[in-house]
Amino acid sequence: MRTEVSSRIPPRSKAARPGEPIHLLGVRFDLLSREQALEALEAGFGRKEARKVYIVNAHTLNLAWKDPGFRRILNDADLLLNDGSGVGLAARLQGRRFPANLVGTDLIPLVCARAVSRGGGVFLLGGRAGVPEKAAKRLQERVPGLEIRGFRHGYFSKPETEDVIRQINGSQASILLVAFGNPLQETWIHDNAPRLHCDLCIGVGGLFDHLAGRLRRAPRWMRRAGIEWVHILMNQPHKWRRYLLGNPLFVIRAIRDRLGGRP
Repeated sequence: MRTEVSSRIPPRSKAARPGEPIHLLGVRFDLLSREQALEALEAGFGRKEARKVYIVNAHTLNLAWKDPGFRRILNDADLLLNDGSGVGLAARLQGRRFPANLVGTDLIPLVCARAVSRGGGVFLLGGRAGVPEKAAKRLQERVPGLEIRGFRHGYFSKPETEDVIRQINGSQASILLVAFGNPLQETWIHDNAPRLHCDLCIGVGGLFDHLAGRLRRAPRWMRRAGIEWVHILMNQPHKWRRYLLGNPLFVIRAIRDRLGGRP
């Protein structure tokens, strides 16, 4: 039995979605199962409204805690989904639970598979030169029939943005995947969505590096144990501040948030 979902991804000012939303560290999340999230995303196909979709983890919330402007950008999303055990912990501190961990590495191929049945294609934006091409090829292998409408690396200047937007719109892609990392990808989507003709703009962080083989996903047992961050730290030691300092800070902030502290 399929869950009833609105015919479009509603504006965030309306809570007409399954699952009562929850605020964590000042950011409003949608509480959706994986199937509900996919149905909500699929409802945006064919509308050419460039709906803003962000997948937020503990690191993203740490950034938003310190930056009210970034927090406003996240709260302006059309759909804001949870990623990782840290966000799940913050929800449990408030007596709530996310129905599923909607990590983009797993979710994006499923969204692309639904685009195939709708005749929609994908544009990949971000990563170093050569990475989006490899990621596109791997994504096509994982999603038979997927049309790659275009790709471009993320190292372009602000004056080049107009050319990038023309390239994306000219591709007629229904899904735009933006891999700039936080907070750049969400800020770029927020600023440019009104001029984009795709259906969904999704911030995907390091997804292209995973697809291109530059990064490997943590073993399933680590993901189930909620310690995928340990695997990331072992393979990307330059991120030590994010995890060794950021994780304890996040727990403290989540407790303060539960007790009614800022933001």
